[in-house]
Amino acid sequence: MKLLFRKDKEFCLLLYGLLGFVPGRTYLYRKALTHSSLVTGPKRKLACNERLEFLGDAVLCAVTTDYIYKKYGRESEGFLSKARSRVVCRENLNTLAIKIGLDRLVHAGDVFHSHNSNVYGNAFEALIGAIYLDKGFEGCSRFIVDKVYNPHLDIDVIAKSDNNYKSKLIEWSQKEHREILFSLCSEERRGDSQFFVSEVFVDGVLCGRGEGFSKRESQQCAAKKALQQIMCNAPDIVSVLR
Repeated sequence: MKLLFRKDKEFCLLLYGLLGFVPGRTYLYRKALTHSSLVTGPKRKLACNERLEFLGDAVLCAVTTDYIYKKYGRESEGFLSKARSRVVCRENLNTLAIKIGLDRLVHAGDVFHSHNSNVYGNAFEALIGAIYLDKGFEGCSRFIVDKVYNPHLDIDVIAKSDNNYKSKLIEWSQKEHREILFSLCSEERRGDSQFFVSEVFVDGVLCGRGEGFSKRESQQCAAKKALQQIMCNAPDIVSVLR
């Protein structure tokens, strides 16, 4: 009932529907949902979600580590480390952000919505940072596990999957005695972000070209396309790449 008598009740109701609890320091959540593309002036870095994103990244990693450690009590350190990295990877965070409806609340310029695929994942980490400052670690952990991971994440599939296309391509090249070369074609500034284009060559032949807002993302995209081309031309090696 107390939500109905707050001055910012409309925003609080939106947050309540997303979070499952009544927010306290709502200014933190407004900042978490504000991309740097909408902020100008000398204090722009303090008014957008970048600092909260930094904090949320660390908290999310800690919660995920605890969650995976308890769930997989018989697995090795190597498995736990890989599982955690797959859960908190940018692609998965972008997907989770959309699944919980965060994409409808993020405020960002049109250019970032259309090009930067990491806006929602970054906002998700910033939201975690805001919850941590507002409700503490335990409240933040409950939200991540009960409202995000349990209903929206098939942890067994994620933990045991492998979307590291660059690693797969290198592994294949070593088994087949092929030479792999990744080349950075271009790097340019788009607003506040760097944009990268990479190519991958197999025995000197261009087999894949990828784009991304990090060098790693562009290389992963290029490697994925190269693997697709290789599998189309040599379907008998599919089992090797899986």
